[in-house]
Amino acid sequence: MSKNSHTAAVSIVVVFVAASCRDAPPRASPQKSAAETAQASVTPSALAFRVPAESEIKDTVALASIRRGRALIHSTRDSLPHNVRGALTCANCHIADGTVANAMPLVGAYTRFPQYRARSGHVDLLEDRVNDCFKRSMNGKAIDPSGRDMRDIVSYIAFLSLGFPPGSVLKGQGVPKLVPLKGDTARGRQFFAITCVRCHGPDGNGTLLAPPLWGPRSFNIGAGMARLNSAAAFIHEVMPRDRPRTLTVQQAYDVATYITTRPRPDFPGKERDWPHGGAPPDVAYSTLSSQKTTEKPATTTRQPR
Repeated sequence: MSKNSHTAAVSIVVVFVAASCRDAPPRASPQKSAAETAQASVTPSALAFRVPAESEIKDTVALASIRRGRALIHSTRDSLPHNVRGALTCANCHIADGTVANAMPLVGAYTRFPQYRARSGHVDLLEDRVNDCFKRSMNGKAIDPSGRDMRDIVSYIAFLSLGFPPGSVLKGQGVPKLVPLKGDTARGRQFFAITCVRCHGPDGNGTLLAPPLWGPRSFNIGAGMARLNSAAAFIHEVMPRDRPRTLTVQQAYDVATYITTRPRPDFPGKERDWPHGGAPPDVAYSTLSSQKTTEKPATTTRQPR
């Protein structure tokens, strides 16, 4: 983290570190074998999901930064119009400002950075990850990594991570994965017309109730939600918002197939994603590394002697 990113949130980090040490799990028992201890370090047990209360923050300056960060998460397009080309907010994907388990929560996220990410091919800071969302999910441009906006967003995420040791794995982290199914676009279109248009609109361009899902105001092709498996898992767990977890896995895949095959903005430079290979199978574009692995090796014709 840059020094400037934490200037007004020093007390948050101090409390965070103290709470992390206090709540850290005990060391492995000496009776355990070396193999058991090594395995435990690789697959730590998940901690209970917990959203901190504002009353835990006593510093008024830090609390102001936290609250502004939450406001930026909640009303991203209105707050930062120069950085968001689409009509989305961070809270469209991070439900209830990132405080709901299994709905892409921001709770505990601060503890997992810096983090190596295969898509970028290097170790990212939390600021890098935030700006990744601005460029992809918001179809916009990065914010100043050392400016006030980034500082407040990081402060809010740090606040949501109070009490969790570095590298924590939480119950309810991310979105529950599904066993991949083959979706049907025709069924997805029909289901969308019956269930989804009341919030997202008949053309998928969004309404006052919900964001656009395709078209020029939506997230671009480089966003995680543009991937079939990611979209299906999110839809299955979170949608419809008034009746979450009522869709079957097949319905979720049908709707996700329809949505992810609609036109949306491009993401310049997408071919450089996953530079070391390993792109997920549901990525809707080819990368330089995948092109290399599919190229046929050159053959040499031996001339007769």
